[in-house]
Amino acid sequence: MSLADSLIPLAAHSIEYGLRNAEAGSIDLSGMPDELREARATFVTLSTAADGLRGCRGLLEARHPLAVDVWHNAYASAFDDPRFQPVTADEFTQLVVEISVLSELEPLIVGSEQELHQTLVPHRDGVVLSWRGRRATFLPKVWESVPDVAEFLGHLKMKAGLPSEFWAPDVRIHVYRTDIISGRVDAHGTSAASSTI
Repeated sequence: MSLADSLIPLAAHSIEYGLRNAEAGSIDLSGMPDELREARATFVTLSTAADGLRGCRGLLEARHPLAVDVWHNAYASAFDDPRFQPVTADEFTQLVVEISVLSELEPLIVGSEQELHQTLVPHRDGVVLSWRGRRATFLPKVWESVPDVAEFLGHLKMKAGLPSEFWAPDVRIHVYRTDIISGRVDAHGTSAASSTI
């Protein structure tokens, strides 16, 4: 069974459980394959054709088994993204789930913002920008809507609560890559899924 066959239904079941019980619940890892028990960091993004983005939550560092991380991030995306109203039962069957499985963060050592512009690889690199307690990230998918490096970084700085033109010698940059699994949820919490893994 592929990761898509495992993780999309898992995310769907997490959202279903939240709709029925108004809480995240938990999952039993017994009997799950080793790859779902491995600690991995994920983001879960939910969208619908009618409304576009409906939620996106995740972690940058691997703290939980992959299955647990997806379960909790699916719930958080549906019900705990402060930008959106919680997903409703009527929306459930229209949801498209996209799971980004992150690689480990890699520090990117640059001497200037110009060097950073030249080093980043659009459409491949997810970027974490941090400075004195402020931190923000953009998944690689954001390059699809903001393909210009300078604009991408400007928006990322603003997401971190900094001016778009900000730069300082102690800005820290990390990059990562993602494997994307996506699928459409149906009324039973199963899916028609596709994967780039």
